[in-house]
This record gives sequence, structure tokens and C-alpha cells, in this order.
Amino acid sequence: MTALQEAVPRDPRDPRGAAAPVSGRREALHFALRNGKLLAGAGVVLVLLLLGLIGPLTIDAPPNEYVGPPMKAPSSEYWFGTTTFGQDVFAQFVYGLRTTFAAGLLGGVVASLIGMVVGFLAGFRGGLLDEILNMLTNIVLVIPTLAVLLIINAYLGIRSVVAQAIFIGLTSWPWAARAIRAQTFSLRGRDFVDLARLSGSNTWKIITREIAPNMSSYLLLTFILLFGNSILIASSLDFIGLGPTEGVSLGLMLQNAGQWSAMQLGMWWWFIPPGAGIAAIVGALYVANVGLDEVFNPKLRET
Repeated sequence: MTALQEAVPRDPRDPRGAAAPVSGRREALHFALRNGKLLAGAGVVLVLLLLGLIGPLTIDAPPNEYVGPPMKAPSSEYWFGTTTFGQDVFAQFVYGLRTTFAAGLLGGVVASLIGMVVGFLAGFRGGLLDEILNMLTNIVLVIPTLAVLLIINAYLGIRSVVAQAIFIGLTSWPWAARAIRAQTFSLRGRDFVDLARLSGSNTWKIITREIAPNMSSYLLLTFILLFGNSILIASSLDFIGLGPTEGVSLGLMLQNAGQWSAMQLGMWWWFIPPGAGIAAIVGALYVANVGLDEVFNPKLRET
């Protein structure tokens, strides 16, 4: 995530004309449409997302319903085969994609929002507030996420996708806050920020109208990484049995496949699709992130 570090922010009040930001957007779009990494990564994510959104609409039976003969290999009738209980693996896969994307998106949004609020305030205000927020960031940074979620599950019994994603977001923001704080600190001394102060704008107006727009590419890259990280954490929790008790996700599919000895029974069609789905989503997000970095960073662009 070095795009912002290499790019020179433009002053929104730059007297050179309003065409500069438009020209910058056109230039970014030009390179985005020619960046193979970005197109490949975004394409994979989009295909899997559409499959998770549209796929369940084409399936009549719920994903956990017993619909066919047990342990049936993939065929024209059951594309991904069936489980040891006769459940349709393809139905579980498409429903699992939807749940996995939902957990990753919500967790990424929560972590991004907290990271931006803490990072912007700490970097812009500085002083005592910066020290307090830095202390809070360091405390959360060293808290083991898995241990916290174990305690929450043991004592509160909260086992829903929404609760899981929120808890992931509440423990995943510190590194983003640190990165945003550093970038905000480098921007707060620019001329256009000083001009906004002199005009009487308050802290949030300066942050939202002056600083954040100049960090938009950096914030997008940060969100993509938090999105992928949330998917990995949610899938890991599902795999070890700390996921939602109802519904289905890719991590829960792996957990069930392992619990019922799918590998030992040679039922590769049960554990390969969810594992490949998780790897494809996270890998594609990383590749797309690298592609976006090349688009936003002139020194990394491929000619």
C-alpha cells in the first residue's frame, strides 16, 4: 500500500483549474482498464460474488436439506456431488459464498470505519488525543483475536454471522489506524489544510473535505486488505467450530467435511470447493490490490 506515499495530493482549490482532478480520474481509469492484475483479480471476485448472489435463487431446496443419495460423486444432477448425508454440496457452496462475502464485507467495513476515525483524529489533532488513541491502538493490537472470540462464544453464546463480523472488525482495525494516522500527519501541514483552518472549518470538515479525498486511493487499498483479512479470520473461526450455529459458510463446509472424514473417505468434492473458494476470493483480492497500487502509483505503472 504505497500508492499515497508516491502520489502528490492536489489542492482542491488549486488555481490551475478544476480539470486537474478530472484528468487524474481519467488517467487512473485509463491505466486500470489496462492493468492485468486488477482486471483478473476483480473478475474472479465479481464472478464468485455473482454466483453467491444469484446461485441460491436457482436452487429449490435449502443447503442443509437431504436431497439425494449420500456420498455421490459430482454428476450432471449434482454438480459438486453430495455429502455423507445426501446434502447437495453445490447448494452449500453458493450459499456459503454469500455468507462468506457478507462476513468479510461487514467485518472490513467495521474495521475500516474505526481505523479511519482513530487514524484521522490521531494524525490531525496530535497532542494528548494522539497519545490516548495510540495507547488504545497498541492495547487492541496485542489482544489475541482468537482468544477474545473464544471467551465471547463461551460466555455470551453469540453465534451469528453479524456478531462474528462485528467482533472481527472490532479487533482488526489497529494496523489500519496506524497507517492512516501516518498519512494524515504528513498531510495536515499542507497549504490547502492551513487555508481550510483559516476559513473557520472545523476538524471533521477539514478531514472529510480536504484530507480524506487526497487519501481516497490509500483508503480503498486499506479496505480491500481488511476485507480479505476478515474473510480469512471468519473462515478460520468457522473451521474450528466457532462460527454461526445456523446457515452455512465456506469455513463451516470445511469444518463439516473434516468432522465427517471426507478426506479419509476420498470425498474430495466436499472439501476442495470451499477451500478453493476461500483461496480464490482472498487471492483475487490481493492481486486486485496489487493492481490498484500500480494504477495509483505512477512509479509502479506498466507502460
